[in-house]
Amino acid sequence: MKIAVACDHAGFPLKTTVLEAVRAAGHEPLDLGTNSTESVDFPDFTEKLGRAIQNGEAERGILVCGSGVGACIAANKMKGVWAAICHDTYSAAQGVLHDDMNVLCLGGRVIGPELAKVLVPAFLNARYQGNDAGGERLARRVGKIKAMEDGIIFDA
Repeated sequence: MKIAVACDHAGFPLKTTVLEAVRAAGHEPLDLGTNSTESVDFPDFTEKLGRAIQNGEAERGILVCGSGVGACIAANKMKGVWAAICHDTYSAAQGVLHDDMNVLCLGGRVIGPELAKVLVPAFLNARYQGNDAGGERLARRVGKIKAMEDGIIFDA
């Protein structure tokens, strides 16, 4: 898979580790910046990553900002970009397995390189199970999320 990777200045110190972890997991990283610790706005790099996913240049993405929160909020404003902050391997995999998450958000000021090295493969090795036999419940829920993204309101 081609994996888009982007960060802001606060995430930059972790970016090399993330890129190496993507390669180690057998995938091709697409480095979308930033390339220094000079202050930048995370939404600019989040948008680059989101566009890469929307345009089919990358299947998944990894965003790193200071806490992971800002990049996650910004990413989820983009249609077809489903991002979550995951600082544990269970969530990094489960977000893909059950919820079809396609962007992993990490807090560069929250986690260190050793944790990043295990989070990245947990995310990349997971496959959405909603298309598998018995995955109807997952597919139904993901379908509702997609409908919400399209502005459909449910009567619960």
